[in-house]
Amino acid sequence: MKLFPSGHATHPQWRMAAGLVLAQLRAQMALPDYARAPSLGLLYITDHYGEDAQEILDHLGAELPEITDWTGTVGVGVAANNAEYFDEPALSVMLCELPSDQYRVFSGVAPLASSEMSGFAAHTALVHADPRTPELGELIAEMADRTDTGYLFGGLSSGRVGSLQFAIGGNGNIRGHGAVGGVFSGGLSGVVFGEGVRLVSRVTQGCQPVSREREITEADGNLLLALDGEPALDVLLADLRVSLDAPEQAIDAVRATLVGLVEAGSDGVRRTGDLGADVRVRHIIGLDPTRRGVAIADNAETGMRLSFCRRNAQAARADLMRVCAEIREELEPQEQTLATAREVAAGEAEAAPHPARRIAGAIYVSCSGRGGPHFGAPGAELQIVRHALGDVPLVGFFAAGEIARNHLYGYTGVLTVFTAGD
Repeated sequence: MKLFPSGHATHPQWRMAAGLVLAQLRAQMALPDYARAPSLGLLYITDHYGEDAQEILDHLGAELPEITDWTGTVGVGVAANNAEYFDEPALSVMLCELPSDQYRVFSGVAPLASSEMSGFAAHTALVHADPRTPELGELIAEMADRTDTGYLFGGLSSGRVGSLQFAIGGNGNIRGHGAVGGVFSGGLSGVVFGEGVRLVSRVTQGCQPVSREREITEADGNLLLALDGEPALDVLLADLRVSLDAPEQAIDAVRATLVGLVEAGSDGVRRTGDLGADVRVRHIIGLDPTRRGVAIADNAETGMRLSFCRRNAQAARADLMRVCAEIREELEPQEQTLATAREVAAGEAEAAPHPARRIAGAIYVSCSGRGGPHFGAPGAELQIVRHALGDVPLVGFFAAGEIARNHLYGYTGVLTVFTAGD
């Protein structure tokens, strides 16, 4: 598998940015190490270009007629290799060369029909979603159930122009789209991949526990009533070392605190004190002094485990480096030590990726609350990825929520790489 061509640019006029991106893509497709016959395009734009979304898609489709399938969405920021564009007009594109019988594009307007899936077994899926969609969590779980592995990756659209998504399958609109030209809002969209498309994906957390892990022993919908048999509000105040007798101090502490939920038996707080990949971070949305309860932005069930946590830039950096290392180790278990030693000796840790890694391209979906502002400098988050994986093609966006496995996450990053066979 050769490298996937990719390009990114910012400019007040979208046509200028598109021209710069097209120049990058064409230059790469002329190089021997890059794919020359891609058919699937991944397109991510910032919300500054939201009103021009249809024109952008039409323009790219006309300039790249060999790309028969498109997917993507809008975000407050978009990601590229070693760069991020926040709160500025920008787009990021990657062209994937995959067997045509190993993927299918779908959308909320035209979901995967049985006829479209005839002879095709969905293995994994890249999913973009409208955060305003009712019962979104249930839809994500249902979509995961339709794949062999139960593994999804992606995120929720973000931005000030509404939730725009891109979806074109084949030479024209997906069946069922009608007059919709590939740009729409609502529901889920993306690409399902067959078993022949090899992927490695990891979730990286952005928060650090500030309490020990506890069991939810009583709950009523989204209201936590008891933790380890004690009133939930009392446990929260004790763990934060505040009291309602000093309400301003207590409110400030609670506002800075989140909850990390995990199903019984799943990967919760690790021995190292970090959040596991299965933990879903949610906001505290209210306190109930009468019932001594704590309301959270998700439904809780008895038997689930919970830890109070806070956003932590140092923990986020460390966890991002950890998941990158896990991906490297999975792709080059025998060569990793030797490759790393060579890189350090040559001073080329950020050079082209070692051949043992076999990465053709990567997709990174990060929370809109992360990025440069959280990691301390513009592009710092993407620079960590590049330093760990090398100069691999990468696209992505900053989301209103991240999708991994069959769950909706918050304050996380989801890094997925396309790999070649052994």
